[in-house]
Amino acid sequence: MFRRFLPKEVNFFQLFETQAGFAVDAAKCFKEITAKGKIEDEQLSRIRLIEHQGDDAAHTIIEQLNKSFITPFDREDIFSLAKELDDVIDMINTIVSRMSVYKLSGVNKNLIEFSNVIYDSTRAVASAVKCLRNIKNTKSVKEYCVEINRLENVGDSMRDAVLAELFETEKDPIAVIKWKEIYQDAETVLDICEDVAHVVVNILVKQA
Repeated sequence: MFRRFLPKEVNFFQLFETQAGFAVDAAKCFKEITAKGKIEDEQLSRIRLIEHQGDDAAHTIIEQLNKSFITPFDREDIFSLAKELDDVIDMINTIVSRMSVYKLSGVNKNLIEFSNVIYDSTRAVASAVKCLRNIKNTKSVKEYCVEINRLENVGDSMRDAVLAELFETEKDPIAVIKWKEIYQDAETVLDICEDVAHVVVNILVKQA
């Protein structure tokens, strides 16, 4: 009889997997945009929709966290993981929005390379998050997190290289300002993915 008054158990793992899936969707959309070299209205609407879905997913996790007595791991880690995943999606949306505002067009090989690395990183993030269902499978989780860290290092090197190229070859100071911001934001996405990996590893350590 008493069980009827207890809150229903929340599947936080499913919620996180859904949220991580939106991060992959956003990265895929960004990758398609860079490949085409222009932002179409449909793609702009799509990335904004994904960003809204990501926000809803984060809000749902926080709302359920506030209602739940029992959680699969520490509350602060649940909050941090939801926030960092949301930040990944938000930053990708920010890049696309700024490209639209700045009216940047044309196929940019450097941005294509960035988008590929971001896509690979979000996929590794999604895989690491999925592995949290089986916390004993530490080897797979660590492998994905190592890959995320590796891709962040790749992003650091790419940022330095493309900025050096930009300053050397671009003569329009306004174009320099625009592209500098886009490149730095792209690298920031990889930084945030690494932050997700740190939260996942932290959860792993506490559950060991």
